[in-house]
Amino acid sequence: MTQFTPPALSTDWRGWSDHQRILIEDAEIFVRCGLHDWERDPDQPNRLLVTVELWTTARFDPAQPRAFVDYDRVRKHLLTWPRRDHIDLLETLVAELVEFSFEDPLVEACRVRIVKPDIFPEAAAAGVEWFRHRPRAE
Repeated sequence: MTQFTPPALSTDWRGWSDHQRILIEDAEIFVRCGLHDWERDPDQPNRLLVTVELWTTARFDPAQPRAFVDYDRVRKHLLTWPRRDHIDLLETLVAELVEFSFEDPLVEACRVRIVKPDIFPEAAAAGVEWFRHRPRAE
């Protein structure tokens, strides 16, 4: 079985400008979610793989080591998900994670991918992926 490789958004983003890409890849989180009756068993949450990529044009400055995009902030947020109530759609989680990502003023764009790797026997995974950028000031 081949692994899905997303397009190289990092190299295409913002017209080849210098940037950083901060990521958490395939974080395994168990969440009560899904539309199907068999996904509603509170004792059998779905296994999700969550990938979050954050882009910034801010340059890392060793003289200011606190001025960076912190991936641990995203990780801590993801670790709260197993305690949440059942949700029907992965899109709800994706939208929440996009909004959470943009709470960091250094984040200029993000890609959030959430898949259920165990949902269909004939597929490696099924899920949702969004790419969003912060609206530019005019």
